[in-house]
Amino acid sequence: MILYEYPFNERIRTYLRLEHLFLRLSELMSRADPLDHHFAIATMFEVMDVGARADLKSDVLKDLDKQKQVLNAYRGNPAIAEGVLDGIIQQLERCFAALNAQPGKAGQALTENDWLMSIRSRVGIPGGTCEFDLPAYFAWQHRDTASRQVDLQRWASTLAPLAESIHLLLKLLRDSGSPQKVIAVGGQFQQNLPQGRTFQLLRLSLKDELRLIPEISGNRLMVSIRLMRHEQDDRLHICNEDGAFELTLCS
Repeated sequence: MILYEYPFNERIRTYLRLEHLFLRLSELMSRADPLDHHFAIATMFEVMDVGARADLKSDVLKDLDKQKQVLNAYRGNPAIAEGVLDGIIQQLERCFAALNAQPGKAGQALTENDWLMSIRSRVGIPGGTCEFDLPAYFAWQHRDTASRQVDLQRWASTLAPLAESIHLLLKLLRDSGSPQKVIAVGGQFQQNLPQGRTFQLLRLSLKDELRLIPEISGNRLMVSIRLMRHEQDDRLHICNEDGAFELTLCS
């Protein structure tokens, strides 16, 4: 199964982009090759670029606090396991405290590292990090793997509170939806969204062997999905066949 996700607002769009970058960063840091570590550093810079939005930290803190209030309202409900509930609330509190203690925007501490900022100023230039441009960086790439990974972990630790908060918020959002099996008749699917309820994320699961690609659009009133197929001419063509998939709306 291939899982596609579609955000209904800009805040969730930003969260998904950050999650994508944090997952990539974690994967690259675990590898041993200097080239992987180069792209790990470049990914940190991408996180800083996305996190440069002035209200991002405020939005994340508000969402953590909102989730805590929502979950606290379930206390005393016989259908809810109190131990599990307490554990999630404690995670929210830890994330809130850690992120709130971080000064400034995401990666603020890294901007004070002149050596890293010299790399950041060159990384967007094609071939801008060659050894004759950044000899100190070239020398760092020739250090042993363990030494480089220690440095990467140290730099990435300044981004960890944001990464943990985003991961927890998206997990809670995804868990709020219930999957339903639907069919796109003639490759087209439309569904009116229930009034009085605000959805933030759509999740769509397609069987890999169908070789179908969904084009998703939506707003607070309706969601529309068109199934496409990547053909030999390297273009997407409309699929006119019926296609089954699993749809989850998360609020």
